[in-house]
Amino acid sequence: MAFDDRSKLLRRYVIDAMRGGGRGHLGSSMSMVEILRVLYDSVLKFDPKNPQAADRDRFILSKGHGCLALYAILADRGFFPVSELESFCRPTSRLGGHPERGKVPGVEASTGALGHGVPIGVGIALAMRLQKKQSRVFVLTGDGEINEGSNWEALMAAAKHKLTNLTVMVDYNKLQSYGRTADVLDLEPLVDKFKSFGFVTHEVDGHDVAALEQIMKKLPFAKDAPSAIICHTIKGKGFPFAEGNPEWHHKSGMTETDIQQMYDCLT
Repeated sequence: MAFDDRSKLLRRYVIDAMRGGGRGHLGSSMSMVEILRVLYDSVLKFDPKNPQAADRDRFILSKGHGCLALYAILADRGFFPVSELESFCRPTSRLGGHPERGKVPGVEASTGALGHGVPIGVGIALAMRLQKKQSRVFVLTGDGEINEGSNWEALMAAAKHKLTNLTVMVDYNKLQSYGRTADVLDLEPLVDKFKSFGFVTHEVDGHDVAALEQIMKKLPFAKDAPSAIICHTIKGKGFPFAEGNPEWHHKSGMTETDIQQMYDCLT
């Protein structure tokens, strides 16, 4: 699948940040660029000039180590200047290796201690219902991350309370920090698991923008249950040397040669 100009641009923003910081989770970020793109371009209600608007939708990046992709789309949509991306992970920067609420405009939760995004999202969705707000809550979690039992406790609570304002998405790139997800702790049958926990669940190619837009237009999938989308992705998508390679989960001490190799993949 060839990338269009927008997907290439967002990936260049990620590389800009990695060049500035000399490090970053390339693989974890590139698997979810299209998911975030569709959310912020076509689905979420937000105002970059007023990030705390009461009627905004909430997006929680549970796999906080993939924050480079989130920073790229937030900068692109005007939450902070694109030029700030190159300050990533520098001592005086607010753009750290994990996103921090209250520091980075548009970030709804400080994440990266894995397994907490779904529980936080359930709490926010419940609060929205009690406040009779029409806002929606979206959580993007990693497949390795859902090894954590806290996710499944939260899913059961969401189903019990019939949180139709909650959508949980899984960036199912089949790899985690040190190996294949199937080898570390197999998740299959993943769709059936989500369904058995009370979520109306669909699958999609997580790099197909049109397919993502089509499936997200159908949200919520039911009037009496929360929704889940299993997004099949490729870790490091767009960079052949990194695709499906756990060594690119995170890289530090990057050289100009490394950075140029990345830019060359997007020409």
